[in-house]
Amino acid sequence: MEEKKQIDQLFDRIAGTYDRFNHVLSLNIDKVWRRKAVRTMKEPAVQNVLDVAIGTGDLALEILRQGKAIHVDGIDLSVEMMKIGEKKVAAKGLAGHISFQKASALEMPFPDGKYNAVTCGYGVRNFSDLDQGLREMCRVMKSGGQLVILDFSYPSNRVVRYFYDLFFTHIMPLVGKLISKDPSAYVYFRQSVKNFIWGEEMTRHIADAGFTDCRFKPLTFGISTLYTAVKP
Repeated sequence: MEEKKQIDQLFDRIAGTYDRFNHVLSLNIDKVWRRKAVRTMKEPAVQNVLDVAIGTGDLALEILRQGKAIHVDGIDLSVEMMKIGEKKVAAKGLAGHISFQKASALEMPFPDGKYNAVTCGYGVRNFSDLDQGLREMCRVMKSGGQLVILDFSYPSNRVVRYFYDLFFTHIMPLVGKLISKDPSAYVYFRQSVKNFIWGEEMTRHIADAGFTDCRFKPLTFGISTLYTAVKP
């Protein structure tokens, strides 16, 4: 998609309404998905964690809340999303525990083998080169490190898919118009979800990037999918 080349600008435009839009549309189920994803992460709390496409910081905050790390580095292309994240983190008194840095997931400014875990919540489908992003995640991870990815997927059940399509076609654009100053951004959102790979196909790409023990778990009828893997 052409929009992926300007993904930072797209998310900068909707940064102010992004969190509200997600929570309203998912009926706050997105919070449950993040909790489940973080529960898969190993102890101890001193592990070094990188959150790719950190956005407004919700996944990084959940990592700290569950005690899976005492500090999380975060990178994103959207400065405006990270500004909101920084305010959110500061309001919780955690400013020293989460860092925000503008950087591309396709060329991370970190040395090989730095992190015990790398996470990404609802960001990989926006990569202009998925395989390169996955290879970079593997590169910056220590041997034995964990990969945890959450992203939207397309339900395989025909009944669920019917209502899912109905929601995406009629309800989501309406909510986007009511909440966002840039409803066109949510046209991209709908297209990016429907066109993105998921399930076994996604795990094959993860394995090809250098990971082992690649697994996926559909959440809430397959609306979202949790992927986990290990660097050998």
